[in-house]
Amino acid sequence: MVRVVVVDDEELVRSGFRLILQSAGDIEVVATVSGAQAVKEISLRRPDVVLLDIRMPDVDGLTVLRQLRGLRNPPAVAMLTTFDSDEYIATALRSGAAGFILKDTAPEQLAQLVRALAAGGVVLSPKVTRTVVDGYLDSGAGSSAATQVDQLSERERVVLVLIADGLSNTDIAQRIDVSVGTVKDHVSAILTKLEVGSRVQAALVGQRAGLLEGTGP
Repeated sequence: MVRVVVVDDEELVRSGFRLILQSAGDIEVVATVSGAQAVKEISLRRPDVVLLDIRMPDVDGLTVLRQLRGLRNPPAVAMLTTFDSDEYIATALRSGAAGFILKDTAPEQLAQLVRALAAGGVVLSPKVTRTVVDGYLDSGAGSSAATQVDQLSERERVVLVLIADGLSNTDIAQRIDVSVGTVKDHVSAILTKLEVGSRVQAALVGQRAGLLEGTGP
């Protein structure tokens, strides 16, 4: 079972996400809380995945994200946002968010996104992807992308492309016929060489460098 905590200031949103995810069968929503209770509850429940509202009136979602990233074994955190033009997206990315999900995501897609997060995959709702990329590049974080990607071995470049496709370590291992441990080593090397802190950031550096889909800076 994938253990999930939903953090949102609106009870209706929390209830809706619980109802959708619980119906999946292999996902258990262990808690739904507001921002003020989030860190304490997550520390207690130890979920695999946290869906965290990026804007909350009591405690800012970015503050909660930073606190969660400081835990000994932090969960994968995807930010929930209403608008694909949210100005906080780039900041959340730099703070270690594992993905971004719009609140109007189709119910049938939500469980799939949560499973991908639990497996270590990159999760970006299609509508929000362009905003994430633009915000990241506008921040200057991708300015030396081509130079950074040049440091990667050929196998690491292949792994980076698969990371950007949202594949988990297990999926990547199957795709390139190596062990999961070897994939983890490749991912660690990629993050170190690209000087980034998350798989999402690594994927965006690859995008900036033109490694993905034949696009250039």
